[in-house]
Formats: sequence, structure tokens, C-alpha cells
Amino acid sequence: MRKKRILIGGAIVLVIFAAVAVMGMRGRGETAVTVQTGKVSRQKIVQKVNGTGKIQPKTQVKISADVSAKITKLAVVEGQWVEKGTFLLELDRQRYLALVESAEANVRSAEAEAKLVKENLGRAEKEFNRSKELKGRDLESQSIYEDREAAYQVELARYDSASNQVSQARAALKQARDDLSKTTIYAPMSGTISELNKEEGEIAIGSQFQPDVILVIADLAVMEAQINVDENDIVAITLGQEAEIEVDALPDQVLKGTVSEIASSANSTGVGSTDQKTEFEVKIVVTDPPQTLRPGMTATADVFTKSNDTALSVPIQSVALRTVDQLKVKGQKQEDAEKAFKADKDGFVEIVFCIESGKAVAKQVKTGIQSDDLIEIIEGVNEGEEVVTGSYRAISKDLNNGAVVTINNEIKPDSKEKTEQASASN
Repeated sequence: MRKKRILIGGAIVLVIFAAVAVMGMRGRGETAVTVQTGKVSRQKIVQKVNGTGKIQPKTQVKISADVSAKITKLAVVEGQWVEKGTFLLELDRQRYLALVESAEANVRSAEAEAKLVKENLGRAEKEFNRSKELKGRDLESQSIYEDREAAYQVELARYDSASNQVSQARAALKQARDDLSKTTIYAPMSGTISELNKEEGEIAIGSQFQPDVILVIADLAVMEAQINVDENDIVAITLGQEAEIEVDALPDQVLKGTVSEIASSANSTGVGSTDQKTEFEVKIVVTDPPQTLRPGMTATADVFTKSNDTALSVPIQSVALRTVDQLKVKGQKQEDAEKAFKADKDGFVEIVFCIESGKAVAKQVKTGIQSDDLIEIIEGVNEGEEVVTGSYRAISKDLNNGAVVTINNEIKPDSKEKTEQASASN
């Protein structure tokens, strides 16, 4: 019985010592953090720039009227193929025919007036020349000579005025005929009627400043995705880069394309507010567009900007940001910490946590390109080193330099953690 009591007492003492030790570790901030780890390895990384936008034909023409009138004939329907020069529609011509007839009458009247003035000018010129000749032989007085000269100058001015009126009348006739010709509209290119916005009997409002689009002709054989790219990403995009395009209306297809155009000026929205965005439009020509692809469909594109087939890489969540103060270990001087870690202009150090003797040791790294899952490590760690890959909370918040860790690679990130990680990345 005595021996049994001794064993029980010893066990109690051990339990007490263990509890005190655990509490001591907690007091010193050395509670083991459960993490997952992986090896630094060489893998293929493809960096992408993402953008959203619309599918549009590369070539399309918006047809609108240059004159205002009712549509009396509409010879096409939406989806119809038309050749260049095909008759599309006709506007009410009656008003413009009347204007042509009126202008023609004005021309005839102006020409008749000019003809009469010209005859008067001829008579005045003859009388002036005869008076000039007689004056030279002292057979006519100075006053009569001056009267003949004045009469000639008056008729000459009248003729100039009449000639100008003829020119104006002819210009008005030319304008009237041009307006009449614009009541009939033909296809300026071969293509498909992709939009038809009006019907027979509706009014087409002619305007050069705010076109009233009647229909759109598009070449659906060559389609492109017009996407908006953030100003921070546009510098990575160049002409000729390959891209993958996903269209909301075609969920089971991934289309290929090539960057064909990059806007030189930005589009800004929400200026002066917290939602302000500055983006650039990028056009991507779709390779072999399917017949089901239609203008106006919503599209998302990934442009492949850089790639490295043998990049030294770690999971993207393994890279964390800390200040130099946060990376100091117990008892380390500030100047020693600043020598070990060099902060960037914003005061942060880019690090990964490597596993050394059961502890997470922070190592400063220089990163390169990144994909959705991996990031390239240019310097700071070597191939084969064991680094912390999870959990996201541990890497982003809980882990300190030199912290004691427990490795459990059976744990997989749950959906909540993945959501937090995606939000932080964005």
C-alpha cells in the first residue's frame, strides 16, 4: 500500500510539473503553432493578367441617317448576311425631292438674272468705251465721260453680285441633291446585320454629333474580346501575347486569343470616390471563334505575360509580410535585426518561414513572377528546404520568428481559409 501511495504521489508531481511547464511556455509566447509544410521545388509558373469585358466584332459599322425622315422601306432583317453595296433601307424622299426642285428653280432664276445683268453690262461697257474714245479726241465733255464710267462700274458690280447668286443657287442645289441621295442607304461593307434598332415607319433622326443608329453591320468571322485591365497590370501586357478567354454564355469552352491592341489612354470611373478605378482597354483577337459567339457577350480573359518552366517556387500563401520589429527574436538588438532584415520603402520585409529544429525561422526572400498558386523565389531559400505552407492564418498572423511549431500535414485548408486567402491576395 505504501509503495502504491508513492507511485500515485509521483504521478501527481509529474502532472503538476507538466502543467507548470506548459503555463511557462504560454507565458513566454512559445505555445506550439500547428502548421503544414512543403519543400521548395522547381516548377513551371505562368504569370497572368486578368480582365473582364465584352465580345465585339473586330470590324463593324454603325449605320445611321445623315438626314431626318421616316423609314419607308427596310430591306434587311437581323442576322442576315449582306454584300457590300446591298440596298438596306430608304427614307421618305418627298420633302427632299421638293427641295431639289425648288433649288433647281432658284438656279434657273439666278442664271436668267445673271444673263440680263450681263447684257446690261455689255451695253454699259460699249457706251463707256465710245465715250472714252470721244473724250480722247476732245469730242465729248468730261461730265458725260464720268457718267458713262460710273454707269459701267455699277453694271459691273451688279454682274459680280448676280454671278455670286448663281454660285450660291448651284451650291444649294448640290446640297439638296446630296440630301436626297442620303435617303437611300446601301451597305458600306460585307457582313452580318448584328443589330437592327428600328422598323419601317419609325423616324430616323439625322445627326452628325449624336448618331441615331438604325442598324449595325459586323464581320462575325473575326471577333475580339475588349477587356479592361487595371493600371497596375497594364505595364505587363504587350502586343502578341497569348490569352485564354472564357465567355459566360459558353461555360464549357475556353477560347484562345492574341493581344492585338492596347489603349494608350485610360478610362477612369468613380473619380473622387473610394470606388475610383483607372483601367486601360485591351483588345484580344479570338482564334477560330465558334459560331455561337455573339457580340455583346460578357467575357473574362487571362493574358499570359511571363513564364518560367523551372522556377524555384513555393505556394503563394507561404510568402508573408512583416516589419523588422515583428521579426526581432527575444533578446535581439534593434541594429542586429535591421542588419538581418532589410525593409522596403513601405517598411515591410518579404519572408517565408523555414523549419529548423522544430521552429519557424523567418528568411527574407526576393520574389519574381507568380501564378494563381505558386510564386517564384529568386533568392533567400534553396531548393529542398522545408517551408511553412499553411495555415493561412498562421502564416499571416500567428507565426513569429523562431516560434515553436507542430507539423501536421494531414490538415487541409478549409473553405473559410481559402476565402480569406483569396480576399487578401486581391
